[in-house]
Amino acid sequence: MTRWGILATGNIAARFVQDLRLLPDAEVVAVGSRSAEAARTFADRHQIPRAYGSWAELAADPDLDVVYVATPHIAHHDAALACLTAGKAVLCEKPMTLDRASSMELVEAARTHDVFLMEAMWMRCNPVILRMLALIADGAIGEVTTVAADFSLAGPFPPEHRLRSRTLGGGALLDLGIYPVSLAHLLLGAPDEVKAWAKLSPEGVDENTAIILGYDSGALASLTCGMLGATPQVATITGTRGRIELPSLFFRPAEFTLHRVDAEPEVFADPLVGGGYQYEAAEVQRCLAAGLRESPLVPHAATLEVLGLLDAVREQIGVSYP
Repeated sequence: MTRWGILATGNIAARFVQDLRLLPDAEVVAVGSRSAEAARTFADRHQIPRAYGSWAELAADPDLDVVYVATPHIAHHDAALACLTAGKAVLCEKPMTLDRASSMELVEAARTHDVFLMEAMWMRCNPVILRMLALIADGAIGEVTTVAADFSLAGPFPPEHRLRSRTLGGGALLDLGIYPVSLAHLLLGAPDEVKAWAKLSPEGVDENTAIILGYDSGALASLTCGMLGATPQVATITGTRGRIELPSLFFRPAEFTLHRVDAEPEVFADPLVGGGYQYEAAEVQRCLAAGLRESPLVPHAATLEVLGLLDAVREQIGVSYP
């Protein structure tokens, strides 16, 4: 049995706890928040035995195997660091931190304290995504030449919303754009060139962003994210011998369609169980049982490379955080 602690009490923490119930070898034993009242309310709502009014108290709990960090991403670094330095394994929501440098600090802390650390990029653990990658590796669409993906929401979001707040690390890129960028990285690796443009909000965060990733091989990725209008949230991976289409919510798909040259389309489906968070939790538990310090599905190098790309995009579009 893997004993989980939950750090934070927001909506994503609640959805994660619900999906943990789908794993017979997972048990949520504690929750921590900066507010004792919030922790107690969350614990009562989700039948969690222990509630702590500080991150430090949660990290010090001797009966925890791993902590899921679900704070707003501006707080990921400090929250995860508190747990790592206390010797706790950590699954940290994406983006792991606001930039590559601070994420590298977490990776180094995990190595120093010899504990497991993984970014909660659930797309990389989704069974449909893994099936797609296996087919591509087997040559189903030939050499990948183009990745196109979008993730934009309609809004409107008020000025005080976290997506529009510079002090909270807001903007479309880190919250939404990380998914198209991660998909491109998963399929093509680190690019040789990055080009980006964005419309910025009055608060100084990106509202509508376009990214082109170029590769010396000739491959490219065309990616968009935003919060001015809802896009289909789909993705297409094109190769020299066909293409794969991921439907809406491409980052947590239940199916995809394979179009081979001169062949009828094939649909590969694996109905989504729960909200999809249990797949990343199961990967954490598998790694812990195997004594691993990072996941081969979500390795530290991939997390750091993606954050490096987001850093490069932010530099080009003029978004910085206090």
